Amino acid sequence: MKRNRRETDEFNVSFLDVICCGFGAIVLLLMITKTVPPVVLEQTDSAQKGQVADLQRQLFEIRGETAILNRDLNAKHEQLDAETKRIAILRGKQRELEARYASLARQASSEDNELGKLARATQTLSAEMQRLLGNRFERKNDIIGGIPVDSEYIIFIIDTSGSMFNYAWPRMMDELISVLDIYPQVKGIQILNDMGGYMYTSYRDDWIPDTPSRRQAIISRLRTWNPFSNSSPVEGIQKAVRSFYDPNKQISIYVFGDEFTGDSITQVVNIVDRLNHHSDGGEPRVRIHAVGFPVQFDARSSNQITGIRFAALMRELTYRNGGTFVGLNDYRRRR
Repeated sequence: MKRNRRETDEFNVSFLDVICCGFGAIVLLLMITKTVPPVVLEQTDSAQKGQVADLQRQLFEIRGETAILNRDLNAKHEQLDAETKRIAILRGKQRELEARYASLARQASSEDNELGKLARATQTLSAEMQRLLGNRFERKNDIIGGIPVDSEYIIFIIDTSGSMFNYAWPRMMDELISVLDIYPQVKGIQILNDMGGYMYTSYRDDWIPDTPSRRQAIISRLRTWNPFSNSSPVEGIQKAVRSFYDPNKQISIYVFGDEFTGDSITQVVNIVDRLNHHSDGGEPRVRIHAVGFPVQFDARSSNQITGIRFAALMRELTYRNGGTFVGLNDYRRRR
């Protein structure tokens, strides 16, 4: 009986030891485990959402303004490129004109002034020459002051631009009267401006009869005649040659002006050559004379180029078309 009781006690003690050890282990694990508060990964706030929306809207506005500015900048770049090319072309033309002017100046300076004076002096007969040659002697040419006056019809082409009308108009009228005086009687007169506009539209494509009263009427009308002008005599010359050339008439054109604002002197000369010369390359159909008024030369040097171009153009045109170019040394009225 005693043996059985001992075996039961040993079993009970072992079981309690196991249970106690298990509970002890659980308590130990709970004690050594670190308790950490939860971490907030993201906080949502309605105010912050509004700020984000405002920033996005501002971003879109900035992007739109940037696109507009980029477009304007590209347009300015294109405009700058075009202006740069235009400036390069103008500088090339300026160099060409300066070289042409220098060539003409050298050519003019090489001429013998005394010889020119002598040639002009021999163009008119003095009283002594008339006595020696006799009263029946006739000149073989009709030249006064270097200008041939053998024409029966005369056309005046007058620059009516502001520079001429405001500064040189009285002197221009004096010169026109002087030209009329060397033609005591002609068969017809015509007045055009440099654009080819008629002073008297009733005489369009027709000749104005030459009478003392008509000459006086022309001078009176000329005092206030101021139609639009582009300061280029090319249109007037072309109009005069096309409208009034007649193989049976001797015609002279007188160009009065102070500047040439066209693109190319060479182009104008070639056009007039084709228009005013016979196909066989003979004499010109009409004579072309010119009188230059130095209005532009009172301006600063950078603005004188149009006056220089007018002188170069008229010198070449008159030379090729049987006329004379007279450059005045003053545009003010003679006292």
